[in-house]
Amino acid sequence: MPHDHSHSHLPQDANARRLLIAFAITATFMLIEVIGGLISGSLALLADAGHMLTDAAALLVALLAVQFARRPPDAHRTFGWLRLTTLAAFINALALVLITVFIFWEAIQRFRTPQPVAGGLMLGIAIAGLVANLLAFWMLHRGSEEKNLNVRAAALHVMGDLLGSVGAIVAALVILWTGWTPIDPILSILVSALVLRSAWRLLRESVNELLEGAPRSMDVAALKRKLGSAVPEVRDIHHVHIWLVGEKPVMTLHVRVVPPHDHDALLQRIHHFLAHEYQIAHATVQMEYQPCSGLDCNLHTLQPASGHAHHDHEHGHTHHH
Repeated sequence: MPHDHSHSHLPQDANARRLLIAFAITATFMLIEVIGGLISGSLALLADAGHMLTDAAALLVALLAVQFARRPPDAHRTFGWLRLTTLAAFINALALVLITVFIFWEAIQRFRTPQPVAGGLMLGIAIAGLVANLLAFWMLHRGSEEKNLNVRAAALHVMGDLLGSVGAIVAALVILWTGWTPIDPILSILVSALVLRSAWRLLRESVNELLEGAPRSMDVAALKRKLGSAVPEVRDIHHVHIWLVGEKPVMTLHVRVVPPHDHDALLQRIHHFLAHEYQIAHATVQMEYQPCSGLDCNLHTLQPASGHAHHDHEHGHTHHH
């Protein structure tokens, strides 16, 4: 399905509104859980409050990033501030990894020196926290804006809180029914492990964008073959570079073609292919009529492991003709 890469303020307004509401909910219940965790002695509640603390900061950073992303491009930042949303997602994911490590450490200390836990108070606060997290997660996860990496980062934080609240409820019930307090740090560790897995994936994805990596779903070798089939005048494709700026794919490529009768029409067909087949609305295409003779013509930087990358260049796409 095509993705919306427009810069209209409507989706950003929706993102900002959802982030603001989620921030207000999260910050309020974070304070409630900190107080409740200290009074009841529950590590599961404090762990969830720790998640909520990073969430409140993460949501605030995400909200600021959405606002900055609205700023128009200028002479110094020709893409505007779109990359700031990726940086915010990276900070959010990193914070979640660090807080999870801290919770693991605290849980180990609890195993060594068990502490009494007030199960009733813990249960009441955990249920209230679950309701708050469900509301915040629903606000962030519905609609097409869930494709936005920055909003996904914020939603991931809230999902961690949601799982933490469920864990705290289970731990409270076990403590009330059996009095077995080790369940408190055990569930804290299980919840943190689930969150850590998702946070690591998000961290990898945001780092890939910051390092100008190609989208993981992009197969450059397949794109070359399909473009050669869709546009018969294409003889060879080289110097392909593709990266993301705030979830917006940007591409540059050199295309050797049969000298066309209508240069602009052929260029338009290539742009149409990229936009409709790969949702690449911003592409810089350099059309050439002579074979590429530079030393770097065979440098297919996005497909270094491809055994047929050099073969494609040397033989072009003559099999289409």
